[in-house]
Amino acid sequence: MPAYRIRTATPEDADAARAVMLDTVYHDFGSGYVPRWHGDIIDIEAAYLTPVRHTLLVAVAEGAEGAEGMEGAEVVATAALDSRGPAHPPNPRWLAERYPSGETAHLRRVYVRPDHRRQGLARALVRELLEFAVADGGYRSVYLHTDPAVTGAEPFWRSLGKVVCDEREPAEGVPGVPAGTVHFEIPMTW
Repeated sequence: MPAYRIRTATPEDADAARAVMLDTVYHDFGSGYVPRWHGDIIDIEAAYLTPVRHTLLVAVAEGAEGAEGMEGAEVVATAALDSRGPAHPPNPRWLAERYPSGETAHLRRVYVRPDHRRQGLARALVRELLEFAVADGGYRSVYLHTDPAVTGAEPFWRSLGKVVCDEREPAEGVPGVPAGTVHFEIPMTW
């Protein structure tokens, strides 16, 4: 079993982090790359590495066979935070108003490669994202959304926060809203 290290991503990690993210949207979500939902995956530097109030963390398995990037290390998990609240549309107006951009730490791309799941990586990554949000000083809430059809996603997020909106049925008249999106608020500290 490899040893894991969590750290802030660098530009040199972008390709490996992108691979984790794209593998997740293709294999776990089954949606594949959808530009309006996944544009940040393509331009990781502009989305997470350049803006001061945003961050991307990676979990690196050290001593992993077939490792990419650094010698003997492989990026096996990602987790990001940005200051963009949920947009309306496609999300309900009240949700966008409750979690405005600039004041909301939006957790994104908390993905772990299948062979490295059940090791506490996602929880450790989220804890570090929350520490980042608290240290920033300008965030008043932490928000995320998930697809409950993804194995383990909903129970994981329920263990960390509370559901604020459960859209198990598609929003009528709002194109592009994934059926079943569940929106969560996570306490800043836990």
